[in-house]
Amino acid sequence: MTGTAPVPFTADDYKARMDRAARQAADAGLAGLLVAPGPDLVWLTGYAPPAVTERLTLLVLAAGREPVLVVPTLEAPDAEKATGAPALVLCDWTDGKDPYALTAALLDAQGRFGVSDNAWALHLLGLQKTLPGTSYVSLTEALPMLRAVKDAAELERLAAAGAAADAAFEEIRNVRFSGRRESEVAADLAALLRRFGHSEVDFTIVASGPNGANPHHEAGDRRIERGDMVVLDFGGLRDGYGSDTSRTVHVGEPTEEERRVHDLVREAQEAGFRAVRPGAACQDVDRAARAVIADAGYGEYFIHRTGHGIGVTTHEPPYMIEGEEQPLVPGMCFSVEPGVYLPGRFGVRIEDIVTVTEDGGRRLNDTERGMVTVD
Repeated sequence: MTGTAPVPFTADDYKARMDRAARQAADAGLAGLLVAPGPDLVWLTGYAPPAVTERLTLLVLAAGREPVLVVPTLEAPDAEKATGAPALVLCDWTDGKDPYALTAALLDAQGRFGVSDNAWALHLLGLQKTLPGTSYVSLTEALPMLRAVKDAAELERLAAAGAAADAAFEEIRNVRFSGRRESEVAADLAALLRRFGHSEVDFTIVASGPNGANPHHEAGDRRIERGDMVVLDFGGLRDGYGSDTSRTVHVGEPTEEERRVHDLVREAQEAGFRAVRPGAACQDVDRAARAVIADAGYGEYFIHRTGHGIGVTTHEPPYMIEGEEQPLVPGMCFSVEPGVYLPGRFGVRIEDIVTVTEDGGRRLNDTERGMVTVD
């Protein structure tokens, strides 16, 4: 089961994104945006270079000017095939030429520019040397909400990715856990994500017993035993958009304490979800989930933020954490994933992707959140 293919994005879609990004940059007091290969470039243009190399590729956006993509001549044919290519001007350069001088001619020599987070220092320093009067700020710092609000087509892809991850969980809960290595179950999860349409698997955390107290445990050689709590956290990209879900299962019957902690995390996750509504601050979601765990006496064991944004990457702004006052807006998508981690013993995490609606929130994951036992 891979589902139907999503409606393709068009050149007009990419033009609207580039126009919006340029306007937001101007509103933020920037002379423009400089976007290197990576998720921002894909989201803005549909172009992903065949390989990320030391050769400069850079999208230049500025309000009131046509978007320009500076690209090596040998990669220009691929760039021309990108869906968003009709909405921009290609400016190619050959080996032996100075790409920074070429790019400098497109920039305000005294301007301040937003730069995509994954731009190479090599390229940024090359531009700075050529135009010493320019200054730069990371795109996440300057325009953290650039990709945060999804349109209907993006929401459709995120929902399909979430449904595929749910299907993977429904299958994995039926496999044998006891006596197998964490890495073997993780491989099963990765295969299931691919079977249900994922082109890329970003992570398959399988954290059993005491390993569950490490939120980012990497599945290893530990053999899962009867009596273990097992945290499963997995996701990746399907049709270019992310999935990310966590469920905690138990091998055999849990103890009363294990069940109590699991129920507590489920209650906290529900409280975080219920806090989602337009106009609420991101930190309100964190506060709602964290209060449940703190009131039960486990506050010191909830050691991470309640959530992160998701889109063309599995982690992106906004973040559900104390101090983040960004208001929630319909179309935002993020995780709600409280957890309790008891060092040397076990951990519990329950995670759904949630999108903000006009009057609240909608989950994009809907598998069982209560205690699930496995063999």
